Amino acid sequence: MSTTPDSARPTAPGADPDAGTDPAEAPVAKRLSTLDRFLPVWILAAMALGLLAGRTIPGLGPALNTIAVDGISLPIALGLLIMMYPVLAKVRYDRVRTVTGDRRLLISSLVLNWIIGPALMFALAWLLLPDLPEYRTGLIIVGLARCIAMVIIWNDLACGDREAAAVLVAINSIFQVIAFAGLGWFYLSVLPGWLGLPQTDLDVSAWQIAKSVLIFLGIPLVAGYLTRRFGEKAKGRTWYEEELVPRIGPFALYGLLFTIVILFALQGDAITSRPLDVARIALPLLAYFAIMWFGSLALARTVGLGYERSATLAFTAAGNNFELAIAVAIATFGVTSGQALAGVVGPLIEVPVLVALVYVSLAARRRWNNRATPTTPTREP
Repeated sequence: MSTTPDSARPTAPGADPDAGTDPAEAPVAKRLSTLDRFLPVWILAAMALGLLAGRTIPGLGPALNTIAVDGISLPIALGLLIMMYPVLAKVRYDRVRTVTGDRRLLISSLVLNWIIGPALMFALAWLLLPDLPEYRTGLIIVGLARCIAMVIIWNDLACGDREAAAVLVAINSIFQVIAFAGLGWFYLSVLPGWLGLPQTDLDVSAWQIAKSVLIFLGIPLVAGYLTRRFGEKAKGRTWYEEELVPRIGPFALYGLLFTIVILFALQGDAITSRPLDVARIALPLLAYFAIMWFGSLALARTVGLGYERSATLAFTAAGNNFELAIAVAIATFGVTSGQALAGVVGPLIEVPVLVALVYVSLAARRRWNNRATPTTPTREP
């Protein structure tokens, strides 16, 4: 989501942008754009504004939910699309082949997203919410919904590999359509039955999931691809990346902040009226994000990935598709259910936590002891 072109990334002149170990390199924050540098301030302000609006404007929540796109409020849907488009327009699609040949990255991502992630959320939900079945079920659904949207933002802010992020998000989308319903049945009904725990049914169709993928990933992906293809064809790559990208880049931040305001406005009353419940839901989420992110980064380093793809792996594994989780919870259990509240609390915790991890990632980037490999391309200036 950075508003600066690749040439302005926080990398010392002449240094390998994947290694970032030049001792003369200036502090990361000083090399970020003003918008990116103060991102935590803007996000906190957006949260406060949303909470204030939700508490003080009568009927705001129902008004925002009047029109929905695949179970998601239209303003949120628009915010997500605006947020993702500029980042996907930055992806150099001619480099995607270098990602699909990186078996270490692809296998690690599949294992983390579709084996470890859902199992970890199941364990944390049962361990920390044994007496709250509705919230527990909502969190398990969140754990099954692998991220295909906001992760693009976190990856770009952390100077991750954009092409790798696009490929991993596409793979997660395919697996989501194929495996979500089956995994939901397994983790909510089969596995609890084996363990002698209460069981829950999850009624969700593959088409419902496919619609979410097509709307929230397909639309901005096609728009981004066409923008780059025709922009470069008309005026060349130099003009595209030095003139057009800086112009459209800030809209990713605007879309993110707008989405956060609407999310908090919609749930402002629930958050402030049930703070203890929100805190109980937040605890397993905090543990989940920390374990998945740091564990993924450690795995990436163990298998020899460079910084950019390591960061991409960590953020794609730690993030969740809250649009799908909320839509499924509302469709199955109702808009006022505990499951739906757990789904909504998910992004409210994820946003500040992953923003903090962006800064942790950028700090680690400067000290990353890595030797570039043929499968870890560096960004062109």
